[in-house]
Amino acid sequence: MFIKLSSQFHLLFMNMSRTSFILYRFIVCALVVTVAMKSVAQKTAGGGISAEQFASMRQMMSAQPANRAITNALASNAIDALAKNRAAAGEVDQNFSVETPKQSITDQQSSGRCWMFSGMNVLRGDFSRRHADTLTVEFSQDYLFFFDQLEKANLMLQGVIDCAHEPMEAERPRFFFRSPIGDGGTFCGLVDLAPKYGLVPKAVCPETFSAENTAKMRQLISRKLREFGLELRRMVAGKQKSAAIQQRKMEQLVEVYRLLTLTLGEPVQEFTYAFRDKNGKVRTPAKRYTPQTFYEEIMGGRQLQGSFIMVMNDPRREYHKTYEVEWDRHAYDGTNWVYLNLPMEEIEQLAIAQLKDGRKLYSSYDVGKQLDRKRGYADTENFDYAALLGTTFPMTKAERISTFDSGSTHAMTLTAVDLDTDGQPLRWKVENSWGTDSGQKGYVIMTARWFREYMFRLVVDKQYVPERLLKEYEQKPVLVMPEDPLFQMDE
Repeated sequence: MFIKLSSQFHLLFMNMSRTSFILYRFIVCALVVTVAMKSVAQKTAGGGISAEQFASMRQMMSAQPANRAITNALASNAIDALAKNRAAAGEVDQNFSVETPKQSITDQQSSGRCWMFSGMNVLRGDFSRRHADTLTVEFSQDYLFFFDQLEKANLMLQGVIDCAHEPMEAERPRFFFRSPIGDGGTFCGLVDLAPKYGLVPKAVCPETFSAENTAKMRQLISRKLREFGLELRRMVAGKQKSAAIQQRKMEQLVEVYRLLTLTLGEPVQEFTYAFRDKNGKVRTPAKRYTPQTFYEEIMGGRQLQGSFIMVMNDPRREYHKTYEVEWDRHAYDGTNWVYLNLPMEEIEQLAIAQLKDGRKLYSSYDVGKQLDRKRGYADTENFDYAALLGTTFPMTKAERISTFDSGSTHAMTLTAVDLDTDGQPLRWKVENSWGTDSGQKGYVIMTARWFREYMFRLVVDKQYVPERLLKEYEQKPVLVMPEDPLFQMDE
C-alpha cells in the first residue's frame, strides 16, 4: 500500500517546482507515518523500540524513493555542502552606512580565547580613536591568558573549599570538578584581569604554542586541580585549621604557576616600547613601562570597571530585568557576570548609537548556526536543511535556548551596520579572531534576521545607554545558576 501510494504521488508531482516537490515529500511522509504508526500503536506501551516498530521504520524509509538518492549523496558529501541554498549564494553586500575604522585581524588559533581577543580589539580600537587613528597597537593575549588561568585555578580551589561540606554529588562540587579550568570566558574577565595585571604589547610577549593550542595544557592542569581539590576536601573533612588549608592551597597554586610558566612563559615585568602607526612606522619615543603603567596609558585615564553595561537577549526571561550569573567570573574576588535583559530591537539601537560614534563593541553569538564560514556570511537562509532532509526545525529562539540547542558560544567585535532609510539595520559586520584567511578577510557579515536569532550578548559604554536603561541595570539582580543552557563561556 505504501509503495503504491508513494508512486502515485510521485507521478503527480514530478514535473512541479522545487517547493511543490518538498510539499509532496511532506505529504507522502505524513501519510506513511500515519498508517504505519496505527499498525504498531498498541505495541509501544513499554517505552522501548520493539521489533515491529523497527520494521515499521524500515518500511517508512523505503516507501520514499527520494531517500535513496539523498542517502547516496550524503554518503560522500558534507551535509552543509548539499544543503547550501543556491538562491542565497550570491555576492555578499559589503556596503555599510556606519563603519568604524579597520584594524589588523587577529587569530586565536586552536584556543577558546575569543572573549579576550574581542575585548582587546575594543580597547585597541578606542586607543587608536583617541589618537585620531594615527597610533595602533596589538596586545599580548599570551600575557593576560597566563593570569586568567592562574586566577581560574584559584577560583576552583577556593570554591572547592567553600563547598567542601557538601557531598561530591551535590551541584556545586560537581560544578567545580567537572570543569576546573577553561580558556573560555566573557568580557568580565578582561575587566577583572587588565586593571590588576596590566597589559603588554604582543611584540614584547608573543604567543606560545600552548597559548594557541590550549587543549593539552588545560587537560593536564585540570587533572592536577582535581587532585588538589580532593586533597583540600579531605583537609576540611579532617577539621584542619583554616590557616593550614589556605597554606596548602597556596602551595598548590605555586605548582600551577610553575606549570603555566613552563607552557606560557614567565610573565614580563618591565619592557621598552614605542607606538607605531598602521604602516609600522614608529610614532612615539621609546618608553619604559610596567604592564600596569602600559595599561594606564592605553586607557588614557578612563576606568574600565563601571564604564559599561552588559545587555543580553534571553526571550525566556522577563525583559528590563537585571540578572546575575552565580560563579560566572574569572577570579574568586572578581565580578560575576551581570546583565540587563532586553528585546533585540533595543539592543540594536544601543549598538547603532555606539557604532555611529566610531566605537567598536564586544558582542557574542551562536556561530554554529547557519554560518557560511568560507564566505564569512551569516544568514538564516544559508542552508536549506528542511528541503534536503525532508523535515522542519521550527523551534523559537527561547525554545532553542531552553533545550540546549542554542546559546552564546563565540565572541566577535561588532564594527559596522548598514541602515535603511528608516534607520533600521539591514546587515551587520564583525571583526572575527580566526585570521585573515577566514570569511571576508577576517570579517563576518550578518543579515539582520540572523542577528536577531543568534546574537546574545553586547557590551555597551554607558554614555550610549539611555538613563532609563541605566536605572534598570542598577536594580537588584535576580540570581541565576551557571548551569543554565544560555550561560556558556564564549570561545
